[in-house]
Amino acid sequence: MSATHLPTHPLGTTGMDITRVGFGSWAVSGTGWRFGWGATDDAESIATIRHAVASGVNWIDTAAVYGLGHAEELVGRAVAGIPEAERPFLFTKAGLVWDADDPQAAPRRIMKPASVRRELEDSLRRLGVDRIDLYQVHWPDTGGSIEVAGDGTGEAGADATPLEEYWQLMADLRAEGKVRAIGLSNHTLPQLRAAERITHVEAVQPPFSAVNRSAAAEIAWAATNRTGVIAYSPLQSGLLTGAFSADRAAALPADDWRRDHADFTTGLPANLALADALRPVAARHGATVAETAIAWTLAWPGVTGAIVGARRPGQVDGWLGAGALELTATDLDEIAAAIARTGAGTGPARP
Repeated sequence: MSATHLPTHPLGTTGMDITRVGFGSWAVSGTGWRFGWGATDDAESIATIRHAVASGVNWIDTAAVYGLGHAEELVGRAVAGIPEAERPFLFTKAGLVWDADDPQAAPRRIMKPASVRRELEDSLRRLGVDRIDLYQVHWPDTGGSIEVAGDGTGEAGADATPLEEYWQLMADLRAEGKVRAIGLSNHTLPQLRAAERITHVEAVQPPFSAVNRSAAAEIAWAATNRTGVIAYSPLQSGLLTGAFSADRAAALPADDWRRDHADFTTGLPANLALADALRPVAARHGATVAETAIAWTLAWPGVTGAIVGARRPGQVDGWLGAGALELTATDLDEIAAAIARTGAGTGPARP
């Protein structure tokens, strides 16, 4: 991958240097499934992905389940025609399997070898590549369904595949050359330790923002184990962009998963108050509120990069500078005080 003008950082031991902000495709996944973000325009989505890449973003994070394959197809179409040496790194995930006859049902967490191998082949086809740069287990296998509000630590059913088995499978896929590197998304500290005993965890993907600070222990573990961290939802699904409001939350369409989520209902006043508190920090740096919120996530030791979504090219421009924004100790103190004052979210308030 050729160097870009955006700041980069090594992703653990993978050999990939990634820009500190990457494009996340969940928000462009479209409607017709349980966890969509409302209606999208495919042409605009593709234009947005291409704009991010043209602006220097050198990795895209997606997942088979996003739009039930649709997001991967969009990513594949967006990067088609780009010479391999210039193509962004493509990261995707497996382990959430949907029922084609009931697309609105919650996907099931399944990491059985035959299922994962089938998912991998489908992802390669949709993305139009011969190898996945980073292949991740989306959630721990519990043999059951997943809700967005879940923490991934539910009781495993009798038909669940043990972590030791599915992590060895991921190592096998890497050895076979179908994937370049392997990682774990939404896994707990004990699960990361168990996986590391089998083969090195090259990357982890936890949610992490100024609102959701619950993965601090996992990030600290990664920092001491040469494991890359790509944090998702640094803008807390749009709440920390500076463009969200109570009126906008109330107007979310019925097919947007955020409409009934606690962050957008009972937690909304505190979350919006925290976003407002970021404005003076952003102003001091000549940055946007979104860039400031992402820079807060990137300020945590161990965080390699942040996954940021967009549905229009202009939204990309609103967060592109986050990777170069370095918050000062005063900034971090001010944000920590705002977190305490507003009561937004949970977890440690300062790196």
